Formats: sequence, C-alpha cells, structure tokens
Amino acid sequence: MIKGIKHIIFDLGGVLLNIDYSLTENAFIALGVKNFPELYTQLNQSHLFDLFETGKIPANEFISAMQQASSVPLTDAQILTAWNAMLLDFPVRRLQLLQQLRLYYDLLLLSNTNEIHEQTFNDILMRSHGIPNIGVFFDKVYLSHRVGLRKPTKEIFERVLDENGFKAEQTLFIDDTPQHIAGAKLTGIQTIYLEKGMTIEEHVFKSLK
Repeated sequence: MIKGIKHIIFDLGGVLLNIDYSLTENAFIALGVKNFPELYTQLNQSHLFDLFETGKIPANEFISAMQQASSVPLTDAQILTAWNAMLLDFPVRRLQLLQQLRLYYDLLLLSNTNEIHEQTFNDILMRSHGIPNIGVFFDKVYLSHRVGLRKPTKEIFERVLDENGFKAEQTLFIDDTPQHIAGAKLTGIQTIYLEKGMTIEEHVFKSLK
C-alpha cells in the first residue's frame, strides 16, 4: 500500500466485480453478431459503446443498434442476456474489505458502465448478498453514463478530485485497464494497476485479513 494515501478510488468491473468479457463476446457471436470482437473489447470499443457509456443514447437505442448489427433477427431479451453475460459475481471478501477500508479512507467508485449493466450488477449484489446498491460501500459513486464522462479522459479524474477536495498525491486509483491507469497518472493520482490474475484481496490489501 502506498504511504500518504487518504482517499481511494476503485474501478468496478475486474476489481470489485468479477467479469469475463469473452462470455459476452461469445454470446453475441452465437447470436449472429459475428463482428462483435471488432466492436467491443476491454482495450477498445466503437463509437456506439462510447455513446452508451456516457449516457448519450438510451438503452433502447443501444439494443436497436445491436439488432441492426446482427445477421439474424434478435429480441430485446436476447441482446440483454448477451450484454450482461460478462457480469459474474461480487466475492464477499472484497465487500468486507470495502467496509474495513472505509474506516480509514474516503472511498469512491469510478466506473465506465451503462444503464443496463448498472441495474444488473445491483441485481447481482441483491441476490447474492442482500445489498440493494453498490453505493452503500462508498462515499460517492461516479458512473460514466450518469456523469457524461468516461475513463481514461483527464477530465473525469479532475472532476473527482475537484468535487471532493482531494489532493492528487493523497489519492489512490485502482483499475485493471492500462489506459485508465495512464489517464489517472496525468492528474498526479497515485495508481495500482491490477494485472490479469491479481485481486485486491490477495495482492493489494492482504494484510487486512
């Protein structure tokens, strides 16, 4: 853990929520959206997904665009199921860590997400742990589709710092995507890049067990 930290900003998918992008990719390919890998990956995505993740188009327009991208007719339900396939589970130890850390640090959530996934990951949290909303673990939540900005732009990190009165050098950002880490570093925020195979419970906060 980096010394001098007073505030911690967490990414959601791949850090707190287990995800598997390949499940959504394979689901869309199976449905007939054969070019899905060209449209969306963890490292890159098309303009459609940028618009959806910054709240510039609603869910029904996103669903319609995905239906048009398919070579066969698809129902709304098929699109939703495929799009949500990547969202897996919240390990209880990670949620316990958030509760422990909140005793000593300001905790914020900063996630590139969308209205469909927001509803789904909160549903997962409720079904598995009886907790209605991920926001209960944080002092403030920044979801890209709600604030109209997404990582890795410098603007979203500056907004988080300014609105909360945080000093960059006292702020830690944890994310599993390299370009998001790079964006945070532009503002002087301290970072931990959670590489593939790493978890916060085993590789960042193990001493809190």
